[in-house]
Amino acid sequence: MQALRIYAGPQARRHLEQHGLAPAHVGTVPGAAGGPKGLMLGPLDRFLFGQWLPGSVQPVDLVGASIGAWRMATACLQAPDDALAALEREYIHQHIALPPGQRRLSADQISAGFADNLRRFYGGRTAEVLAHPRYRLHVVASRGRRLLARDGRWRTPLGYLGAYVANAVSRRALGWWLERVVFSAAGAPLPFDGTDLPTRQVPLTDANFMQALQASCSIPFVLRPVGDIAGAPSGMYWDGGITDYHLHLHYRHRKDAPIVLYPHFQRAVVPGWLDKAWRRRHRATPALDWMVLLAPGPDWVRKLPNGKLPDRTDFSRYGQDVQARARVWNTAVAEAQRLADEWAHWLERPDLRQVQDL
Repeated sequence: MQALRIYAGPQARRHLEQHGLAPAHVGTVPGAAGGPKGLMLGPLDRFLFGQWLPGSVQPVDLVGASIGAWRMATACLQAPDDALAALEREYIHQHIALPPGQRRLSADQISAGFADNLRRFYGGRTAEVLAHPRYRLHVVASRGRRLLARDGRWRTPLGYLGAYVANAVSRRALGWWLERVVFSAAGAPLPFDGTDLPTRQVPLTDANFMQALQASCSIPFVLRPVGDIAGAPSGMYWDGGITDYHLHLHYRHRKDAPIVLYPHFQRAVVPGWLDKAWRRRHRATPALDWMVLLAPGPDWVRKLPNGKLPDRTDFSRYGQDVQARARVWNTAVAEAQRLADEWAHWLERPDLRQVQDL
């Protein structure tokens, strides 16, 4: 394999040795936060949801935060291959024009533009997502507590400073400032144990779908938090990646479909956004024992435009030159087709020598 790397937890590896990997073995698919990095997973998503998983009948829990929630929600639409391709195009060409005389967009302007994008993309189609016969969508958001219970010029930075310090002491202490809220469709139970942080589950409905998805993508200081979501506790809701950046969750073991299949953009599964600086928290834990993780290899990534995956710094790098940014991202996504092709080839001829430890 030139582009793809396959990693597995110890229980997942044992399963691969004894049973191989079939669509029927997959019970959960996570979708990480990470902004434009998620574009690189488009070809894998289209293969998984458009071709491979339809070869089974078991329920599958789709858990997403931020761009991962957008990807997982789109996978629930009819004709997911076409829908995911449309999401890719919309994301690559997204643009909010800068008003004359203004140097940068405000958080209010970005939030309004993002809300418009969601309405255009999902308008009239939320029932397809919520009533999918097999996929059970779970959208993760972060609800502010204490100072972060409201947004404000001083409250928000002070609140996140408190969250950063608390999280530095221990990840569990982050729960003093932020609560994990999971919006779940069709009354589905949580597919993970949420005792590591204060966790609340809320029904995902037609009335709150747009709000929940926008909240899950509302990066602090870039977008405004979403307040008073229908059917949810009052308060301010921010990006789900703050509490669960890469969804390093204690996934519940399902005997009927034990594998957590994770298309990801790197090997490490970082618990929360504030954990990026704490390398010791990037290591695998027993929570990921049943996970099979698919990611681009670091050497292959260095051959992409700018020697990296698309990321949020590209918005600043290219500014209002949307076409230049789109060319670079389209080139990277075209190269990412190799990830899907190599995964499909491995499934046809599994070789456990190519599976590394997570």
